[in-house]
Amino acid sequence: MPEVIFNGPAGRLEGRYQPSPEKNAPIAIVLHPHPQFGGTMNNKIVYDLFYMFQKRGFTTLRFNFRGIGRSQGSFDHGHGELSDAAAALDWIQSLHPDSKSCWVAGYSFGAWIGMQLLMRRPEIEGFISVAPQPNVYDFSFLAPCPSSGLIIHGSEDKVAPAQHVQALVDKLHTQKGITITQKIIQGANHFFSNHHDELIEECAAYLDARMRGELAETRPKRLR
Repeated sequence: MPEVIFNGPAGRLEGRYQPSPEKNAPIAIVLHPHPQFGGTMNNKIVYDLFYMFQKRGFTTLRFNFRGIGRSQGSFDHGHGELSDAAAALDWIQSLHPDSKSCWVAGYSFGAWIGMQLLMRRPEIEGFISVAPQPNVYDFSFLAPCPSSGLIIHGSEDKVAPAQHVQALVDKLHTQKGITITQKIIQGANHFFSNHHDELIEECAAYLDARMRGELAETRPKRLR
């Protein structure tokens, strides 16, 4: 898996990149948890989501947000990190111009950034949000949410309590034209301690179903 350095808005960004042998393979970008609380692209959930996509033929990228590892810059409370994610997607698309679709996956803080990226980039056709924190971050920008996806969280999450995630899911369920799939890992906390394998298995099962054409409404392709 090649280590890569590419240009971001605040300087270079460090990533790990695995191209698919297929020229028109879909792209997946995976976003890590909060940079100020130990989040990096080598977080195990991020790492395993990366390989989940890679094993299914996606061209896959994970990277460190600004100020983490060899990525330059400093933490910017989400604004700069969203710009980092957009720059990462620009970079990988420049290498794979024949790829017509994209997925974004994010964990915790990364889920919030990923959902914002989804709003900005019409080529993103699916998302996986692991343990989003609507009790901490504002998700009102999802009006409407443009793509179908998975929201997965733990029943015993004290960082992002289940009732707050449920309220977000309920709001998204009222929107037409998309299908929001919710999975609750019983007994799991925010870090999915002792439930990591179950988390990845549920994400993989969802992605496999989407690749079979399930769990998403047929709708006109959005244009870039």
